[in-house]
Amino acid sequence: MNKNITSDIRYIGVDDPEQHLFESQYVTPDGMCYNSYVILDEKVAVMDTSDARTMDTWKANLAQVLQGRTPDYLIVHHLEPDHASGIAQVAALYPELKIVCSAKAKQMMPQFFENGIQESRVLAVKEGDTLPLGHHTLKFIMAPMVHWPEVMVSYDDTDHVLFSADGFGKFGVYDSDADDWACEARRYYFNICGKYGQPVSTLLKKAAALDIQKILPLHGPILEGEQMAEALRLYTIWSAYDVETEGVFIAHASIHGNTAAAAERLAEILKEKGCPKVAVSDLCRDDLGEAIEDAFRYGKMICMASSYDAGVFPPMYDFLHHLEIKAYQKRRVGLVENGSWAPSAAKTMRAMIEEMKQVEIIEPVVTLRGKMKEADIPLLESLAEAIL
Repeated sequence: MNKNITSDIRYIGVDDPEQHLFESQYVTPDGMCYNSYVILDEKVAVMDTSDARTMDTWKANLAQVLQGRTPDYLIVHHLEPDHASGIAQVAALYPELKIVCSAKAKQMMPQFFENGIQESRVLAVKEGDTLPLGHHTLKFIMAPMVHWPEVMVSYDDTDHVLFSADGFGKFGVYDSDADDWACEARRYYFNICGKYGQPVSTLLKKAAALDIQKILPLHGPILEGEQMAEALRLYTIWSAYDVETEGVFIAHASIHGNTAAAAERLAEILKEKGCPKVAVSDLCRDDLGEAIEDAFRYGKMICMASSYDAGVFPPMYDFLHHLEIKAYQKRRVGLVENGSWAPSAAKTMRAMIEEMKQVEIIEPVVTLRGKMKEADIPLLESLAEAIL
């Protein structure tokens, strides 16, 4: 696949429709795309490579675009293997080519290419450095911890294009749900970059000083026009851990279905009380990445779980652990536990949530015993009123 992005920038990325578990943990039913670009000028710059699974197709795309020309530079925005697996192959194909990357990436490169890259061929750049290609000039902007320490982005001041590394990426193949960018971009952001809101915010401030007409990420569609403006708006909300959608997210982990039934009843109660949006996730069956996405999307969450081995049912423990490592914060959380003889889930959930930044636990904490009964409804109603 190749296409014109501008008169001088070509797309040479590759779809991998068989990649159904990205990074060995995120479900990608449509597959995944690995974006790469070429700037054809007096000097030729290749912008990143691809995943090892797709390198043969990527090299064919590169050759088709080059039409016999020899690239002068390979720009490495991000050293993660899904974008940089081909560095050694490109270096071998074009012995005069220079590899341009951040100083941190140069330092890390031997971790991935033990026998492949001569240090003299690697040009380390820093914040504000430029690389003239002829008509085009690339300006390099450091973006450490978005979401690795060696990340940088680059700006082409001729076509007003930002090569944004993993920023503004999404799950899926190149053209999948391009019009509904936010859905999979949100899941991607909070699971991949969620912990690093401050570095993302810093990058957004740097980007605001540039005249950007197109954003070219390493995953997902090219962003421009209204779609780009909406992406920038959402990234501003997400990176600040602000609330995107008013409503309540209910996450439940139920062993035999009794806690799940209570969760559905609580969702009905919230709607009856005027809650603008209620989302419910079964942590035992639904995609964990989507549950994490919804936890960050809404300002309020209710965790409902069975007690288990004097603690909490493991799917809830795993969910809260993921929220903790993704820096979940600035939210209000209600708790519902279920335990037949010795309820323990609330104590465990509370201890985990109290480790999170600016998360308020709402009272009352509701305790169910086995199957939900009519006498439990007023307790659920009290919690619904308190969290609203």
